[in-house]
Amino acid sequence: MQKLLAYPLSFLYLILFGLCLLIFHPIQWVCFNLFGYEAHRISVALLNLCLMRSTQVLGTTYTFSNPHDLPTDRPLIIVPNHQSMHDIPPLVWFMRKHHPKFVSKKELGKGIPSVSYNLRHGGSILIDRKDSKQALMEISKLGKFIEKNNYSAVIFPEGTRSRTGHPKPFKTIGLKLLMKNAPRALVVPVSINDSWKLLKYGKFPLGLGAHVSFHVQRPIEIKENLDTVLTEVEKAVVSGVNSFK
Repeated sequence: MQKLLAYPLSFLYLILFGLCLLIFHPIQWVCFNLFGYEAHRISVALLNLCLMRSTQVLGTTYTFSNPHDLPTDRPLIIVPNHQSMHDIPPLVWFMRKHHPKFVSKKELGKGIPSVSYNLRHGGSILIDRKDSKQALMEISKLGKFIEKNNYSAVIFPEGTRSRTGHPKPFKTIGLKLLMKNAPRALVVPVSINDSWKLLKYGKFPLGLGAHVSFHVQRPIEIKENLDTVLTEVEKAVVSGVNSFK
């Protein structure tokens, strides 16, 4: 019965989702080209708030728990597990004062209203998964960019999303490269739970009534031994993922 109800509600969600992207695309263009970076950043944050709100027709609720006073005067490297595309809007909205920039696959850089424009103009990077040299160069540039501007980089070290919520082993090369190029950064592990339930039936229909939670773990300073930091970060992220317990 719930899956049957999910079909019309998912259709309504997709309409709202598409409208958000179409409406905010020209808003982003105006903000970026006429008013500059800060206006564009605000428009992107509001876009992602609207994308979160559009999932409410599916009965989706969100909890974002951050008991830590994260600094805004130094760069951050935000390291979450990855369960679905629905991980991203809450990270952008709730971490907006830290100017989050994403490590994204190049395929997202064209053809998607609002999303592609922001990835190309908002400071995020687009990597070619088939070209490791290009990917590593772009990640190094992002590290230097956040180091210079006290922004934050968001990287999903699992590489691809988990379709069951169970964490995948971290691929550490990109994260290590960010740390090398942003040595002042504070590494912020984030545990995400239950966003995979929105895709439990596949791409359509979407799951109903998911409660998606984000928990910001204790920040970790970058040490000389980066492998030690990587182990600490992965352990912290996994410790807060319910499906792993």
